[in-house]
Amino acid sequence: MPLHARLTREIREGPTGSKIGAFFDLDQTLLAGFSATAFVRERLVTGNMSPRELSTTFYGALSFALGRTGFSALMAATTAAYRGLAESMLEEVGEEVFVKHLARQIYPEARALVQAHQEAGHTVAIISSATRYQAEPLARDMGIEHVLCTELEVRDGVFTGEVIRPTCYGEGKAIAARSLAAREGLDLDESYFYTDSHEDLPLLEAVGRPRPLNPNRQLAQIAKERQWPVRRFSSRGRPGVADIVRTGLTYASLVPSMWAGAAAGLVNGSYREALNVSGAVWGDLATSLAGIDLRVEGEEHLWSHRPAVFIFNHQSALDAILMMKLVRRDVTGVGKMELKRNPIFGPIFSAAGVVFIDRSNSSRAIEALKPAVDALKEGRSLVIAPEGTRSPTPRLGRFKKGAFHMAMQAGVPIVPVVFRNVLDAFPKDATIVRPATIEAVVLPPVETRDWKVETLDEEIAAIRDRYLEILHQP
Repeated sequence: MPLHARLTREIREGPTGSKIGAFFDLDQTLLAGFSATAFVRERLVTGNMSPRELSTTFYGALSFALGRTGFSALMAATTAAYRGLAESMLEEVGEEVFVKHLARQIYPEARALVQAHQEAGHTVAIISSATRYQAEPLARDMGIEHVLCTELEVRDGVFTGEVIRPTCYGEGKAIAARSLAAREGLDLDESYFYTDSHEDLPLLEAVGRPRPLNPNRQLAQIAKERQWPVRRFSSRGRPGVADIVRTGLTYASLVPSMWAGAAAGLVNGSYREALNVSGAVWGDLATSLAGIDLRVEGEEHLWSHRPAVFIFNHQSALDAILMMKLVRRDVTGVGKMELKRNPIFGPIFSAAGVVFIDRSNSSRAIEALKPAVDALKEGRSLVIAPEGTRSPTPRLGRFKKGAFHMAMQAGVPIVPVVFRNVLDAFPKDATIVRPATIEAVVLPPVETRDWKVETLDEEIAAIRDRYLEILHQP
């Protein structure tokens, strides 16, 4: 049964085909929060926001909030400050804002809904009062083809300071949806619309399947009166007390784990046993306290060939704990040099024999990997992320060759571990761990003894293709 099965059951068991539309609002629906806030903050922090733009944006937003002006007037006032600005600047800001802020605010449940509609062959669209500079990076990441939004006038790559009307707000959303329906042959009576706001009532009434998500007070009342199904997500946004307590216990679990390892090491007179027990106990205790339900497929492959190079797709700081829970003993790792400077984890990982590499210096990085190869030859396994860094989204990054070179040099197999949904629990740069169900698919060991340097790229590509297949990514 797929994750979020109850949430997506209606879609999976309903009609299929491209004539059915699935329209998603952006803010507070796909995202926890407001994309415009992150956009303005980024321009302000980087010094790219002029005093005129700042004052215009502030007073325009205040007038709109007080009901003195409508949305179109708000957009006209704020857009006027863009006159003469190159469109490419906002495109660059939009990409940066998505990576730094918005990617980790996407509701995992919203991702599941979008994916379910895509698998059903529905025509999926983001429909938002935001501009394309806020919406398109997210749409591209989620594989959403259609973006219907408020358009700003551009001539010769430069903003004129004018807004193209009608704006995609209120009745404007219904107009945009009907236009897409006419172009794509959609049946609005069979289509879905997900939104949080009562201001989107015209489009909610235009589709056959209105689906309020995280509705505001007014929309919640309308949904109750009309018996529309309502869903609320709490996996993103402001954490609750339970989330904070759970996170504190997760971090604190390192202490008893180290004491357990120290006791085992003293009793057995073995430093390696101390490391084995500490790592395994921390993996079990931390995931349990964090509310992580780790479901493993292919667990037998974790033990069939040791030592081995265990590789995994790197999404979260939680990955290290998950790998300790899976691999459990006789293992070391490779980490970035910045981790060595961490006052808490740096000394611990150094004591565990983790090899730290300077990613800014490729020649030194290659030299630094020699102790890891020696550890493999001595019988210890190695855990490493071939992407080299965490991704803010589930998209699989490019694989670097270091892990595969080390496996070849030591004559040990590669054991691929594919994580799904780790970002649900702990996205990049997050501080709070959320309860989540995480899946780990352990693939059969891949022998490297017959590999040749000349064909290494093909071998790596074949393994990466298996990841893409399991992650349902193109």
